[in-house]
Amino acid sequence: MALLEVENLKLHFFTRQGAARAVDGVSFNIEQNETFGLIGESGCGKTTTALAIIRLIKPPGRIVDGSIRFDHKDIVSVTDEEMRLLRGKEIAIVRQEAQNALNPVMTIGRQITEAILQHEDVSKQTALARARNQLDLVGINGSRVKAYPHEFSGGMKQRAMVAIATACNPRFLILDEPTTGLDVIVQRQLLELITNLKKELNLTAILISHDLSVVAETCDKVAVMYAGKIVEEGDTVSMYQKPLHPYSQALIGAFPSLKGEKKKLKSIPGAPPRLLSPPKGCRFEPRCDFAMEVCKSEDPVIREKDNHVVACHLID
Repeated sequence: MALLEVENLKLHFFTRQGAARAVDGVSFNIEQNETFGLIGESGCGKTTTALAIIRLIKPPGRIVDGSIRFDHKDIVSVTDEEMRLLRGKEIAIVRQEAQNALNPVMTIGRQITEAILQHEDVSKQTALARARNQLDLVGINGSRVKAYPHEFSGGMKQRAMVAIATACNPRFLILDEPTTGLDVIVQRQLLELITNLKKELNLTAILISHDLSVVAETCDKVAVMYAGKIVEEGDTVSMYQKPLHPYSQALIGAFPSLKGEKKKLKSIPGAPPRLLSPPKGCRFEPRCDFAMEVCKSEDPVIREKDNHVVACHLID
C-alpha cells in the first residue's frame, strides 16, 4: 500500500522573466517501508520536489497543479496549521549541510526537545531524557545534550540532524543529500545508521542524491529526474543494470566502477535547459546522442517497458 502518492505535481517559481517550471508534471508512489531514491544533476528539481512534499516552498515558488497524498490525505490542500502538526510528527526532513541547518546558538539537546515539546504533551524533563536517548540512538553519547553544533564534527552534526528528525517517530523521512560534504568513512557510517533506524522505527523514506553509489546501496526503487521531470523509474537493480532512457544510461555510464570493465568515462555534453523556456519537445534532446526529429517537437509520454516507467520516443 502506497504511503505517499505524488500525481502530476507542478511547482513554478514566478519571476520577472516569467515562470520557471522547476517541477513539471512529476508523479510517483512510495510504498510502506520502502526507500525511494531520486537522482539527477544539480538543479533538476529533486530538492524542490522534497520541499513541496513537506510544504516548505516559499514565495515566489508555488504549487500550481497536482496532488500529494500522504496516507490518502491530500496535503496540498490542508491548512498551514494542519501541515505544521503533520510536519515533524508524521513527515520529517534531514536537510543537506547540517552546518547550516542546525541553530548555532542553541544546544543540540534543546533543538531535539523543541521538536518533542511542539508535538507531544510531555514535561521538559521527559523531553530532555528522550533527547539523550535520541543521541544514543544515532551513535552520540547522550551526555552531550548540552553541546553546541560547533562542538560537533561534520558527521556528528548530520547524526544530530537525524536525531532531531526522528525524535517524534515520524512515519515518513525525507533525506536530502545527507552525505554531502562527508568523507567516505563517515558516509558509510551514516548510511548504516539510516538503514538501521529505518528497520527499528519502521520508516518509509525518500533519499535525494546525485551520488549513484549511495542510492544503489540504500534504495528499493529509483527515479531519474531531469529538468523538472521524471524521465525513468524502476527497481534499483534493473535501473543500474539496464537503464532505458538515454539520460539514465549517460548518468550511470559517467560513474566509475571498481568491478566492471575498465573504460574511459563519458561525460554528458552541454547543460540542462533554462526552466524559464525549456525545449518544446523532449528536454534532453539537445544533449542526446539518439535524438530524432520527433524529439524536437513532441514531449514524450510516459510508457511502461521491462517493469520500468520511462518517457522516451525510443521506446516506440
